[in-house]
Amino acid sequence: MDLVQLQRQLVDYRTSLYHEGFLDEQFTQLQSLQDENNPDFVVEVVSLFFEDSERLLNELSKALEQQIIDFKRMDGQVHQLKGSSSSIGAHRVQKLCIVFRNYCEAQNVEGCLKCLQQVKHEYGIIKTKLESMFQLEQQILNAGGSIPV
Repeated sequence: MDLVQLQRQLVDYRTSLYHEGFLDEQFTQLQSLQDENNPDFVVEVVSLFFEDSERLLNELSKALEQQIIDFKRMDGQVHQLKGSSSSIGAHRVQKLCIVFRNYCEAQNVEGCLKCLQQVKHEYGIIKTKLESMFQLEQQILNAGGSIPV
């Protein structure tokens, strides 16, 4: 595949992530902060999001396995996940966290379990999609091209 085709593929792929609701304008803002002085800014920020999200999702899973569930602590963890997903523009994850927090507030165990599974699912999708996009960007750079904006 030649460079122009790779660049077109990247633009189409990125556009699809917005149209399908995976990303929102916050991701665009994040990209605008990247420059030649910090060319890996977005990848670094998103990698931190991945690490933080996996830790929080594991903690939430463990919390829901307890005999006595600390809903207030869980709500704090879901709030943190909502904030970090919002900061990188992971729209679907952020929206699910809003629903999840409502279940925490209502101390609804079944609702929390259901939401946790949905958040894990959406998180897995956005992680895979962003990793694919970053790999495509790397292919373009390796071929001597620039990333289209």
